[in-house]
Amino acid sequence: MQVATTTSPAAASAGTSNKASLQKVAQQFEAVFLRQMIGAMRSASLAEGIDDSAATQQFRDMADSRTADAMASKGAMGIAELLLKQFGDRVSDTPSPTAPDGPAPATSA
Repeated sequence: MQVATTTSPAAASAGTSNKASLQKVAQQFEAVFLRQMIGAMRSASLAEGIDDSAATQQFRDMADSRTADAMASKGAMGIAELLLKQFGDRVSDTPSPTAPDGPAPATSA
């Protein structure tokens, strides 16, 4: 018994959106990594400065976040590119036909 599968236009566009989604997520991951790295560098200060207050810290965190987002959008570290290389093959442009559930039919010789 053969089961025919059909591919709808929505399923085909889902394949290309998978690549775009992977690229977006890889870039977001790089931004999060850069935020953590910048935050760790900021916390390595040896002494409190004269302008260290809660408000200053909040604005510094916001500026660090924007800097990390800008660096990630330009691919400064290349982390997103490496993630795309590693996981890009796993996400196909077109969905593959699915096999029917259950054991394979027995063939007689």
